[in-house]
Amino acid sequence: MTEAVPRTSIRRRLLVPLLATVAGTWLAAAAVSYLDARHRVNELLDAHLAQSAALLVAEASHELEEINTEDMPQLHRYAQRVAFQIWERGRSLRLHSANAPQERLSREENGFSDTVVDGKRWRVFSSWDPRHEFLIQVAERSETRDRIAKSVGINLLLPLLVAVPVLGLLIWFSVARGTRPLVTLGNEVARRDPQNLAPLDAAGLPAEVAPLVASLNRLFERVRRSIEHERRFTSDAAHELRTPIAAVKAQAQVARAATSATERRRALDMAILGCDHAAHLVEQLLTLARLEPAQALARNEVCDLRAMARGVAADIAPGALSRHVELELAEGPPAPVAGDAALLAVLVRNLVDNAVRYSPAGTLVRVGVEAEGATVRLTVTDQGPGVSAEDLARLGQRFFRVTGTDESGSGLGLSIVQRIAELHGARVHFEPGPQAKGLCVSVVFSGSRSG
Repeated sequence: MTEAVPRTSIRRRLLVPLLATVAGTWLAAAAVSYLDARHRVNELLDAHLAQSAALLVAEASHELEEINTEDMPQLHRYAQRVAFQIWERGRSLRLHSANAPQERLSREENGFSDTVVDGKRWRVFSSWDPRHEFLIQVAERSETRDRIAKSVGINLLLPLLVAVPVLGLLIWFSVARGTRPLVTLGNEVARRDPQNLAPLDAAGLPAEVAPLVASLNRLFERVRRSIEHERRFTSDAAHELRTPIAAVKAQAQVARAATSATERRRALDMAILGCDHAAHLVEQLLTLARLEPAQALARNEVCDLRAMARGVAADIAPGALSRHVELELAEGPPAPVAGDAALLAVLVRNLVDNAVRYSPAGTLVRVGVEAEGATVRLTVTDQGPGVSAEDLARLGQRFFRVTGTDESGSGLGLSIVQRIAELHGARVHFEPGPQAKGLCVSVVFSGSRSG
């Protein structure tokens, strides 16, 4: 028992990549926005530090003792995170904010720097007054900046947490709605009766589903034709086999009831002839059944059609001589054809055998093979009674035999020729022989010569 292979839903195949793409894009955009916002916030806060330092530099020219830092009001929640120091000659702390440490905030004397004082991280801006007497340092706690950046990041991620589930539901609904025709189509095919090969209705289907339905309809049509062919083939075969079997049975009954050895021998000879006829019919039926499936050739090799015709003529020549029919094969250069050698031999044999069997004694059967460019033409011409225009159009149909002849046959030889030619991309032509006597069958192979 074959283990069932787990199948992945189309909805899941669409939903997971779409949500992953949306979430990934959003996260990437949020990360870029966060980094950009943090950079701009830092620039803004750095500008604030530089501006505050400039104000203190301006105040440093006045009496520093007049500035009261102990009772300064806290106007903002982040105000206590900002500190300043004023150092005289860079060595003596003259003035500082209430939250500033007693040691220098930074060893840098100009510009921005990042330092750690008493276990706390600071962002510091340092500058001298114009007389280079006082060193002013304004600093801000780094954790304040981190808190602002964190707040920005959370504000960027919160919409993602809400939007992704909503987008997931919307995408799932859209995908479910979009794949509904596939589900409907699958259910319709599953509920169908095995005998129902009518085309599926393609009206209202999406453009992506319509080719699938068209392919299914073509498959249904091929299956329908195949089933009809099998039924017709079985019916025709049963009908054709009934005649030789009935004849053999009748001759066997005659032989059993015969009162003389001569009569019994004659009945047995006729029974054997009927068995040969039935065997030939079965062989032709098996050959035709093997050719019926619409499939590529099992083998595709370069064959010399002239050499093949020469071999077939040599095999059939004794039978032709026994019927007093002359068999002629025109000589010439090799005529290579690409195809299955065994099937091509059957094609040539059926044509030559058919011509010999329907030719009266004292006549000639000509076999010709002509090669011109990429085209090879096989012709078999007999001098038999000929075929009427009405019957000429029906040659090649299964079980069709020309009326007005005593020659027995299955009516499948030319059908087999037609099918083999079709498999090799060749065309079969039926026309009256020279001077409107007999029959000329031509098989034209185009573009099949070896380079």
